[in-house]
Amino acid sequence: MSLHSFKNWTDGLGETDEKLPVLFIGHGSPMNGIEDNEFSQTWAAMGKQIARPKAVIVISAHWLTRGTHITAMEEPKTIHDFGGFPQALFDVQYPAKGDPELAEAASKLITTTHVGLDHDWGLDHGTWTVVRHMYPDADIPVLQLSIDYGKPPQYHYDLAKQLAALRKKGVLIIGSGNMVHNLRMVDWQRLNDPNYGFDWAVEMNSIFKQKINDGNHADLINYEKLNKAATLAIPTPDHYYPLLYTLGLQDDTDGIGFFNDKLVGGSLNMTSVKIG
Repeated sequence: MSLHSFKNWTDGLGETDEKLPVLFIGHGSPMNGIEDNEFSQTWAAMGKQIARPKAVIVISAHWLTRGTHITAMEEPKTIHDFGGFPQALFDVQYPAKGDPELAEAASKLITTTHVGLDHDWGLDHGTWTVVRHMYPDADIPVLQLSIDYGKPPQYHYDLAKQLAALRKKGVLIIGSGNMVHNLRMVDWQRLNDPNYGFDWAVEMNSIFKQKINDGNHADLINYEKLNKAATLAIPTPDHYYPLLYTLGLQDDTDGIGFFNDKLVGGSLNMTSVKIG
């Protein structure tokens, strides 16, 4: 795509009267993709509440790469990247189309690094388990942007800022992960206890929300310096980095809202954020 055709393509999208919000969604267990529960019901309601997007780009905790890539195929496959779940979950197909032109346009917006156009990945469960509830007809193009796992937190926050123009082009951007995500410490015997969290998980859930509300992105980027509880909440940053992409897209006019603000199994939270 030449620069001239790229400009024509982005101009052709047109700007909406209002920019779309940005979402960070705590996606939790893959089973949320087929269960009718309080989390999936809220995702479905969110899909109806916000303006219908022209396309969706998801930054999923489950696509970790060397370098940054974006899916650029016409028909992304549904990836079942998990094990030990019922066959019904593996049977799910989410046949949303891709959008190669949007993929290339988004890659051109990012100038701080080369963004590869990927034709092999697809939609992993960090994406389809959520989006199939929001848009059950699979009639909106869906793309994924990968997480360069070798880069520090600031890199991801800064990279996201370069995609801000897409919000006024009708593109919904979603970060999909979990702020508190320590699978090794899950209390499997209390997995179904409502809003059950260990003290440190409750503490970090509150701290994360307060800092998001205050716009204190510096502390959230440098989460390792917060306290000991933060190292328990984020033993590895894969599920946390999608939050930084969401925060990087916030501007001074955006309001903040929280939903699915619950803890699960002691060491996980489903707390999600709507920006704008």
